[in-house]
Amino acid sequence: MENIDFTQLVTGLIVLVMSLTVHEAAHAWSADRLGDSTARDLGRLSLNPAVHVDPIGTLLFPLIAMVTNLPLIGWAKPVPVNPAQLRPHWRQKFMWIAAAGPASNLVLAVIAAVALALIAPAESSGDAIAGPLAARMEYLLQTAVVVNILLALFNMVPIPPLDGGNVLAGLLTGSMADTYDRLRPYGFVILYGLMLTGILSTLIEPPASLLLRWLL
Repeated sequence: MENIDFTQLVTGLIVLVMSLTVHEAAHAWSADRLGDSTARDLGRLSLNPAVHVDPIGTLLFPLIAMVTNLPLIGWAKPVPVNPAQLRPHWRQKFMWIAAAGPASNLVLAVIAAVALALIAPAESSGDAIAGPLAARMEYLLQTAVVVNILLALFNMVPIPPLDGGNVLAGLLTGSMADTYDRLRPYGFVILYGLMLTGILSTLIEPPASLLLRWLL
């Protein structure tokens, strides 16, 4: 425990909670716009973290993962979607709802990167107050960029129940869609298999590195 930087730990957790909140709110907003008011009716069309946070998935598992480097998957409360309110073409609409979450994380990453570029002069100014404050803000914004890029790319892996799996399901039709739907009960098993074998990192690291080079 003596090697743990609690400031970085708390910063990372705060950024993760807020990023997941925006992610789920984006799902809720897009569903509402496409005709499904379920999330709105349940109070999920909100940027209040309290309505999206799952104590285990959003707080406990990420905290353990940060401290121990164990491959634990975090999550927020999933936004409920009623396909009956999305008819006709509910699969295609569900695809856009799923894509809204990762898209919101990419937008957050870009916003954080722009803010980071704006405060860079303040950090190097040498001012006794502005310099240290800018340095803390720089770390917060860098963390926001990294976390949101990783959230976006992880969630776009085309495996159910990740958002990428739901996007792929919306693109498939007929027997291919039915076959893919049968994979859903095994999604987490497949996902952990990819994580433990390193295949998931191999898939995510190249685009993540490219995006981080562009933004940072």
